[in-house]
Amino acid sequence: MNPFEIIKTVRLTEKGTRQGEKYNQYTIVADRLATKPQIRQAVQELFKVKVTKVNTLNVRGKARRKRTAQAGKAPDWKKAIVTLKDGDKITLT
Repeated sequence: MNPFEIIKTVRLTEKGTRQGEKYNQYTIVADRLATKPQIRQAVQELFKVKVTKVNTLNVRGKARRKRTAQAGKAPDWKKAIVTLKDGDKITLT
C-alpha cells in the first residue's frame, strides 16, 4: 500500500486539538488493514516529521436509521493516535 492509501484523513476535533497542543499528538483515520509500522512510515513520508509512537484502535460504526424500519450501520474504521518528536508539527488548515 502507498502512503495515500494508508492515511485516509486527519481528524480535526476539539479533543484532538488539545492533544496536539499539549502532547504533540495527532489523530489520523487509517486503512483498517494498516499496521503500526506502515502508519508510522506513511506519516513520516507525507508530513516530513519524525514519529515517536503510534497507538491504534478499531472503532465500530454506529447503528443508523433513516426514516425506515430497517436499521443500517456506519462503516467501521481504524483510529491512529500519532505522537511526534518534540519540535515537529503537522500544519492542519
